[in-house]
Amino acid sequence: MHINSKNSFGRNIAVGWFLAKRELLRANKWTTMLIVAVMTLTFLNLVVVSGILIGLIQGSEDAQKKYAIGDLIISPFLNRNLILQTPLVEEIVKTMPGYRNHTVRYGGSARVEDTYRETIKPGEKKGGAGAPILGIDPKLEDKFSGVSKFVLRGEYLNENDADSILIGKNFLYEFTPIDAPGFESLKNTNVGSRVKLTSGNTSKEYFVKGILSSKVDTFDFSVVMLASEARKLSNQTDLNAGSIAIQLQPNFDPNVAKQFLIDSGVGEYARVQTAEEAFPKFLKDIKATFGILGSAISGIGLVVASITIFIVIFVNAITRRRYIGILKGIGINKQAILFSYMYQATIYASLGIIVGMVLIFGMIKPYFTDNPIDFPFSDGILVATLSGTLTRAFILLVTTMIAGYIPARMVIKQNTLSAILGR
Repeated sequence: MHINSKNSFGRNIAVGWFLAKRELLRANKWTTMLIVAVMTLTFLNLVVVSGILIGLIQGSEDAQKKYAIGDLIISPFLNRNLILQTPLVEEIVKTMPGYRNHTVRYGGSARVEDTYRETIKPGEKKGGAGAPILGIDPKLEDKFSGVSKFVLRGEYLNENDADSILIGKNFLYEFTPIDAPGFESLKNTNVGSRVKLTSGNTSKEYFVKGILSSKVDTFDFSVVMLASEARKLSNQTDLNAGSIAIQLQPNFDPNVAKQFLIDSGVGEYARVQTAEEAFPKFLKDIKATFGILGSAISGIGLVVASITIFIVIFVNAITRRRYIGILKGIGINKQAILFSYMYQATIYASLGIIVGMVLIFGMIKPYFTDNPIDFPFSDGILVATLSGTLTRAFILLVTTMIAGYIPARMVIKQNTLSAILGR
């Protein structure tokens, strides 16, 4: 049966593909490489810019989970300061499915003074700063978070260091040189310095054994000491702790472990949360904001790529008007010609996406995983999921097809005879 090429969509698709393939094979290879390079850079811009912005916050979340929160965190009820029946809760934690290790932390607050021995003039106050107290078991904490590797200067605590503390770097003027009302820092403190901690009516002098730098607020914004000393300074007579952070075996579902703790009665004494539930809301909000910002910046690159394809297809079609006119004159349907230019635009985009995918998942993402970006408050990584990357690839393909369709249609609509005669 004879198929009318004018009305056969399938025939137009096939003819368009033949014309596009012929055109690309005869095209200048350097021009083709340049266009593909533009599409590759556009695709990288779509994925990498937003991926790094989100990765800045993701790196902070990962550090919080790895070193501070763990997979599960047990904390006091909102109307209490301590976990009730902490020794009993700790024993239950050790029996939970998927258990790996845990750490028990004691909290409190104190004023740290580094010039308490100096004579001050009337009206002046002694140099110091208010700071949270973090009481730990040195061995248990180091097994959980590896905090000893965050000691920037000095040495880590041991179980006999009842008169020593570690200070987070953010309390030192050397690392946080801010002079502002309401913000206090220690200007005369370093390893070996002697400071006085005052909590309520209790005061005691300690040696600064080390300075911590972890990019995790739990350590960088705390005075770390032995748990026994933290309880003494806070006048606490029981063993009820401020938090218990738990690490699970790799790939073990934290929701299963959480449910076990609740079923075992831990929910009667404290809150049980997964890491995702315990993350501060402001981190999630910043992450979402950076995602929007990254998409907006990437959108600019998408517009530039669209304009590039528009110009390439338009110039190509304009310079080949006579050729297009001859094709129409010998009976080639204008839809087939239009499809050929859309095919060309799609092929350029597809090649750019393929190269971009290889670079992202073969080189860029592994590199940032092994070598995080050293931001002041986090180790930034590249967040690029396969599903998100494929979505951006689809957006680029559709945009490119539209950018190829519009100029080709503008030229193809020209009168056939005028095109052949070059008028």
